[in-house]
Amino acid sequence: MLTFYHEFRRTPGGQHTIKICRAEACQAMHTQELCRHAQDKLRVKFGETTADGKFNLEAVYCLGNCALSPAMMIDGDLYGCVDKERFDDIIADIDRGAAA
Repeated sequence: MLTFYHEFRRTPGGQHTIKICRAEACQAMHTQELCRHAQDKLRVKFGETTADGKFNLEAVYCLGNCALSPAMMIDGDLYGCVDKERFDDIIADIDRGAAA
């Protein structure tokens, strides 16, 4: 049962949780490219935590930000129109400790 609930974990999570929308509106705006890039950049698959314990990467199926697809959320902060470059910039800001 524990695996049914995305917010529950058997192991400690990362310091930051990245949720990337994979629903239809975001799919139409190339979220698959963003997903592949995020997994490559962080060197994790969805549902995993980075080796340094900094990030969890999670797939979600609607963040309610369809007009600004593709969308992602990090620690409750919503981001729209996220492409590879914007993803990298946001992650770099978090790595530097800047407010997102």
